[in-house]
Amino acid sequence: MTAFNKYLIMNTLSFPILSFVIFIPLAGAILLLFMRGERSVKMTALITSIINFPLSLLIYLRFDVGTDKFQFGEFIPWIPAYNINYVLGIDGITIFLILLTTLLAPLCILCSWTAIERRVKEFMFCILIMETAMIGVFCALDFILFYVFWEAMLIPMYLLIAIWGGPNKDYASIKFFIYTLFGSVFLLVAIIAVYLTTGTFSIPDAMFRDYGFNFQLWVFLAFAIAFAIKVPMFPFHTWLPAAHTEAPTAGSVFLASVLLKMGTYGFLRFCLPITPKASVFFGPYMIALSVIAIIYGGFVCLSQTDMKKLIAYSSVAHMGFATLGIFSFTLFGWEGALLQMLNHGVTTGALFLCVGIVYERTHSREIYDNAGLGKIMPAYVGFFGLFSISSFAFPGTNNFVGELYVLIGIFSQNKLAGFFSIVGALLAAAYMLRLLKQIVWGREDKREIADMKAREVIYLLPLVVFVVWMGFFPRPFVQVIEKTLMNLHSQMNIFFR
Repeated sequence: MTAFNKYLIMNTLSFPILSFVIFIPLAGAILLLFMRGERSVKMTALITSIINFPLSLLIYLRFDVGTDKFQFGEFIPWIPAYNINYVLGIDGITIFLILLTTLLAPLCILCSWTAIERRVKEFMFCILIMETAMIGVFCALDFILFYVFWEAMLIPMYLLIAIWGGPNKDYASIKFFIYTLFGSVFLLVAIIAVYLTTGTFSIPDAMFRDYGFNFQLWVFLAFAIAFAIKVPMFPFHTWLPAAHTEAPTAGSVFLASVLLKMGTYGFLRFCLPITPKASVFFGPYMIALSVIAIIYGGFVCLSQTDMKKLIAYSSVAHMGFATLGIFSFTLFGWEGALLQMLNHGVTTGALFLCVGIVYERTHSREIYDNAGLGKIMPAYVGFFGLFSISSFAFPGTNNFVGELYVLIGIFSQNKLAGFFSIVGALLAAAYMLRLLKQIVWGREDKREIADMKAREVIYLLPLVVFVVWMGFFPRPFVQVIEKTLMNLHSQMNIFFR
């Protein structure tokens, strides 16, 4: 355990809070197996997910912004013969991703309250298992433990699409599974290569070592393929629109808001500190792919008539800003990338929730079929309007802060990439304003459609608060991630002096 003290601050609370946050959803999922009655199942799943958010909020409140070490550490020997341990810890890179996951889980259950009418128990079981796996990915500090959680989220996400998805659910679910499994193979190869070189599965121990350049090149490529598929970066993005379009609303929210962030998280956690020289070597190529994703995603969105598919392709562009910030290798760029990951999770998740609300009423995702809702659903278009302008980074909303930081970072390193990124931002404004105009004022609509229910207002309000809070007061968020990223920046600079 002594070797872990140099980077891990052990948990000082009276209970293992990270393990609680990870495994409470799993415990709730197991409890569902012994329950009968649809309402009891829903209430148990909802209460379980709600309990988890205050615990993650406690982590945030007790988080020490003055240290770059991993905090709330937990260490239990697991397979000593191979130096495999159950090690948990979080830093500035992961804390908001955990908060985002625990916030969205109860909202996903609420949005599915009436939308899911068959196999409700199994659906709620998959949601809770997903929550456990996603939080575990962000807390694990052992490669094998990380990989177990990484793979654990694959099956429930596949089932959410394959069982509760749309008409083309078989195609979408199989494509998602194959792409993700393909990436996981490369991830495992990289993990094994690092272990054979270092003799440890400890993630922090593998960071900032002076590996040979050729070793770094091959390990970076293996890591990058796995994480690029998950982001997804161009040209690995083709699984995303199908998965988003066919998934139920809760699946789309988890997919866009959390699963995509595992890719950008992987670049920050593994590629930069383990293969810094290779990361810089491949940096221009990664920047080029990011810019292509931003421009390509914008133009494709302009041609979409399906609301869900439009928002899905917008994720390709938005996540392009995140990878652009990461490979700018600047502190501003990294901060912007992390903020963009968080902001995209909130805004795009909210937009998918909005699509789900109107789909329950009109049974169509086509823009034309849902046009002209301004007079008959004023509360709905108010929420939808706020999230739409946030999506194209209107000043005063959360996405503006993240994109601004990314643009400052990339302009300081590559002005051409910065110019094309601005073009991508303008395209985002064009396709989101087009969508918003059609939904609010598109045509004369005399249909009788009920406005939002109290339950729907309840699960959108927390996201509204975040959009405005981050838009006007970003400093508390930046302060939490700053120390970790400054340490990463200084450690990388050591290799290039």
